[in-house]
Amino acid sequence: MSHDCLFCKIARHEIPARIVHEDDEFLAFHDINPAAPVHLLLIPKHHVASLAELGPADGDWLARMLRLAPEIAFANGCNPLPAGGFRLVANTGTEGGQEIDHLHFHILGGERPWSNRAAPAA
Repeated sequence: MSHDCLFCKIARHEIPARIVHEDDEFLAFHDINPAAPVHLLLIPKHHVASLAELGPADGDWLARMLRLAPEIAFANGCNPLPAGGFRLVANTGTEGGQEIDHLHFHILGGERPWSNRAAPAA
């Protein structure tokens, strides 16, 4: 973990968060500025700055993280398929809109319309 990283501090429970999931590898919590009725952040507990830093050795834990996202989404208010669903977003780098230099997935869902902050359907 990085000593000064905001999300590492949240993972170490040094900064409070509304946690919805925690295990040995990952933490999920509510975004403090939600752009949708359901807006959660899913982070690895170990520090990785962004998707751009991933290498071949990261495949196993990243796959576990991706498999966890639907479980967290549907357990925390995203409507079930086929009419429901959720959006999974990973902003990468400054031009990609990343504000915290710790890899995180935004899990967005709930009844539309969402805030204008959430990118329109692509």
